Amino acid sequence: MHITSLPSTGGVGDLGEAAYAFADFLALSGIQIWQVLPVGPTGYGESPYQSTSAFAGNPLLISLETLRKEGLLTFDDSELREGADPEKVDFELVRAYKIPLLRRSYQQSAKKVEKELDQFRTDNPWVDDFALFSALKEHFGGQMWSKWPDQGARNRVPAVLDKYRLDLADEIGFHVYCQYLFRKQWFALKKYCNDRNISLFGDMPIYVAEDSADTWTHPEVFQLDKNRIPKRVAGVPPDCFTEDGQLWGNPLYRWHYLRFTRYRWWVDRMKGNAGLYDLIRVDHFIGFAHYYSIPYGAPNAKNGKWITGPGKSLFKRLRKEIPGMQIIAEDLGEVNDQVRALLKWTGYPGMKVLCFSFDGDSTNPHHPDNFTENMVLYTGTHDNDTVLGWAEKADPDTLEKAKKILGFSELSEAPEAFVRGCFESIADRAIVPMQDLLGLDGSARMNLPGTTGGNWVWRMKDGELTASLSARLNQLVKDTHRLGSDTTQEEN
Repeated sequence: MHITSLPSTGGVGDLGEAAYAFADFLALSGIQIWQVLPVGPTGYGESPYQSTSAFAGNPLLISLETLRKEGLLTFDDSELREGADPEKVDFELVRAYKIPLLRRSYQQSAKKVEKELDQFRTDNPWVDDFALFSALKEHFGGQMWSKWPDQGARNRVPAVLDKYRLDLADEIGFHVYCQYLFRKQWFALKKYCNDRNISLFGDMPIYVAEDSADTWTHPEVFQLDKNRIPKRVAGVPPDCFTEDGQLWGNPLYRWHYLRFTRYRWWVDRMKGNAGLYDLIRVDHFIGFAHYYSIPYGAPNAKNGKWITGPGKSLFKRLRKEIPGMQIIAEDLGEVNDQVRALLKWTGYPGMKVLCFSFDGDSTNPHHPDNFTENMVLYTGTHDNDTVLGWAEKADPDTLEKAKKILGFSELSEAPEAFVRGCFESIADRAIVPMQDLLGLDGSARMNLPGTTGGNWVWRMKDGELTASLSARLNQLVKDTHRLGSDTTQEEN
């Protein structure tokens, strides 16, 4: 359940009351893990996987109501905006009213928290470069940084940056302030969840966006040419889902350089994530064993090639620098012996998807016969259709297999059967999208890979977190022995 999907007031889910109500619902239901999508500022297409920073938080997730209660912002409820459809986020509408209100909070209250802001900057050395990047991007009309008209700004010439730091000091201060607010609200929610035995499960994209503070601040980390334009970019080759493959367009890493520097940038990034989350899903884990490299400017992903990734050396360094970090490997896609060997060596749990389980025979890696304890089983992920949407579109033979194995007869029964099947499995962890708990059809799908527009917008309707749903879920958790010994419905 992503934060933006919560039924908060103001057109988008945020870190305010609706998030705490959801945590209460989880605790009452005996659920001990809340997984979210990446929480960074979104870029192209509002995708959480195309963020402008690997370290920053999305200002749209800041709760204005919390700011008002804390005396950091004054506003009238009439200044909030709701989209035409309560089950979808209108990001353009939300951004148009929310950013000005955050600017008002900055003007009203930055001086009140000056000491806290100074400490925040000291504790988060990435934030000054991110704030400068964001201010410059505003200054240059939102253009991608590699197209900024001032070459000195593009290439980070120290004297030029010093000048902009003075000229854009107020705008830079605003972006630092927003990051301070985001982290303050995030860690308050995290403590609330942890106090109720709920772990926050985050999602970390393997790549960063081309137009990001990361590529601008650390061009040496990425495969860029002398003009700081990517040489080759990320994606995946054609498969049964996409004839042309998927051209993600993210800059690839200079793994040789990173290894020489003992993976300092990656260590810093993972430390940041380990602070935000209790569990971290590393997206596209196969890219650490081998990654797909596509020429920059290619029209599609057909003409890429596989290149060997950093493998064990990266994870040896991460283990040494960040002991105890809990990682789940998103190992979906082109899994070969090299990927399997790396996953086995790390010992990280991999992923299986129940909606993939009924195609083909027992050689299908998602077939129930291939489930293990050391894995996370999903009914579906943010990139798949909902269970009901899948069932409505599945071919008759595949659907019949699912009905036989999971024990349901009507399409409307599919979501509940899949949820139960997921919880009854031997997998150590079972994760269910909220859409499947609510039995929603394909109109509630979060993302359709390879498409732009209309993705990432689903919102849960207010009033869906009913006592009866919580009771059913709590009973299911008990029946499948997934209720922790220190978490009971009575205690919560």
